[in-house]
Amino acid sequence: MKQISTLIASLTFSILFFEKSIGLNLSIFTVLTIILLAIYNPSTFKSRITLLHALAYLITAVVVFVNHSVLSILTNCAAFLSLVGSVSKSNTSVYIRWLNGTYTTIASFFHRNFQVDNHEKVNWKKDIDVMHWAKLIGIPLIFIITFVLLYKNGNPLFNDLVSKIHLNFINLQWLLFSALGYYLFNNITKPVQVEPATSLDLKTTNTLLKSEKISEEKLKKEKQLGTTLLALLNVLIVLYIITDVIYITSTNTVSAPDLSNQVHSGINTLIASIIIAIIIILYFFRGHLNFYSKNRTLKNLTYLWIILNIVLVVLIVLKNHNYITSFGLTYKRIGVHVFIILTLFGLLTTYLKVLHIKNLTFLFRINAQVAFIVLITLSVINWDSTITTYNLEQARSFDIDYLIDLSDRNAVILHEKKNTIRISQTEKNRIETKYTNYVNNLMQLDWQEFYYELYTMKIKK
Repeated sequence: MKQISTLIASLTFSILFFEKSIGLNLSIFTVLTIILLAIYNPSTFKSRITLLHALAYLITAVVVFVNHSVLSILTNCAAFLSLVGSVSKSNTSVYIRWLNGTYTTIASFFHRNFQVDNHEKVNWKKDIDVMHWAKLIGIPLIFIITFVLLYKNGNPLFNDLVSKIHLNFINLQWLLFSALGYYLFNNITKPVQVEPATSLDLKTTNTLLKSEKISEEKLKKEKQLGTTLLALLNVLIVLYIITDVIYITSTNTVSAPDLSNQVHSGINTLIASIIIAIIIILYFFRGHLNFYSKNRTLKNLTYLWIILNIVLVVLIVLKNHNYITSFGLTYKRIGVHVFIILTLFGLLTTYLKVLHIKNLTFLFRINAQVAFIVLITLSVINWDSTITTYNLEQARSFDIDYLIDLSDRNAVILHEKKNTIRISQTEKNRIETKYTNYVNNLMQLDWQEFYYELYTMKIKK
């Protein structure tokens, strides 16, 4: 029964994707994948974690259908690996799920059938009589071909009949693509685990364990070093923040290059500061110093430094916001905000690590999960449309060439607003050309490639 359902799934895979671009087909594939995984792994789908990953995977499929962006497609692929990895072992870290999902998708068949220590591997001699199948297929085929050649020479009418038989309808590429689909579904319906990474992850807790061997004198010296270093770094970052605030409040920056330099230099400072801060904190709170009774001053200085770095993040937010308000949105400016969000989570999780005496694994686990959630959230937004709408309606100035060079996802908006904004006739012609090409491409799509906007947009001539 499994072989039949996998074969049907592989044929569906070819119908959906062979020589087709991404659209409705990816959403159908997502639903099909979830159904097959649930059918062949019913016990795993009783897990709340697996159900949440299935829901996330389904949401990303809807987002692909609605937004049809590269980011949404990549997010759907990441959610696919995460779901397959969750079916493999649901209570592992998110990066182990990605590892298991990737390994299952690529090599599950070979893992199950050829791994030496796998008790469930196929016994080819016992389970599959290879010689029998070779005889059953090969011997009749040889004799059929031989007699067809003989009969062709002996009967002109039979020769004409055979000559009219063409096998042009057989598409070798389509067959190979179907075989790829069969291999894919055969792999994911029975996910496997990468060892020893999976078992090691399951055994590792988030809590830092206290060792019995603690040198009081060594801890005292390390605490003194940490306290001195963090005290000086706190003074330094306070001076930097004060001068930065004075600069922001006393300088009326109007040119794009000046604002760009402010933001980029601030981001470079932030990156270096955060990396160094986290490394220093992780070094001093890597072990015994977490349990030292006289570490209160060091912890307070650490908390203060984290807070001051958050203040530094806020200053960068203000600079970037000022930049966006003046000169509009771009993907790089959006990327700055995304980095800021991830930085804030990194600082907060570092604070929790010190406060609750967590280990490095805790930071990897929670920040990888946050990054995955942020990725899904970002994919929900149609960024080309958002950038175009904001720049044309909210920004004090905008770069029309940048907007025209974005993907076709903003073609309709540009076409609707081209007569309401102050641009040259040449730029209006470029917009008209972009819109016409976009509409023509939509009209040529097959049903597998459809996406939401095709059903909702009003084609303007």
